[in-house]
Amino acid sequence: MKNLIVIIFCLTGYISQGQTEGNKLYHPTADAAKDIAAAIKKAKAENKYVLLQGGGNWCSWCIEFARFCKADPKIDSVINASFVWYHLNYSKENENKAVFAKYGYAQRFGFPTFIILDQKGKRIHTQNSEYLEDGKKSYDRRKVQAFLEMWSPRALNPEMYGK
Repeated sequence: MKNLIVIIFCLTGYISQGQTEGNKLYHPTADAAKDIAAAIKKAKAENKYVLLQGGGNWCSWCIEFARFCKADPKIDSVINASFVWYHLNYSKENENKAVFAKYGYAQRFGFPTFIILDQKGKRIHTQNSEYLEDGKKSYDRRKVQAFLEMWSPRALNPEMYGK
């Protein structure tokens, strides 16, 4: 029985490690330029913007932001309704220098950093994540939701503001 418990424990650890590896947010080997072009095309078709989250799997704040957004139904809803979300890798394996240069060197703010692209792929905003934090552990729900709502296609639609 003791051996069975040890085997189950080891298998559980192996399975969870495999799931973690397969569920990485950032992919160093991805062709970011190609993936972003596809995200822009999808955003245009769905009347959304593109939310680029620059960072890496090494970045605890990057991972926390994704967890935080998915765990909050209101924020998750804003993202799903308004953005095509892409995790732009920055790591020792692949810094995506050309892509970050194209969008104004957003890595200067640290990570994660957020870049909003319109439906034509034009950068319309870069956000330092520091201003969205709540202390030293997570993000402020109100600040994150306001950031996302203020840079959504709906908020930037001239018809929202009358004549």
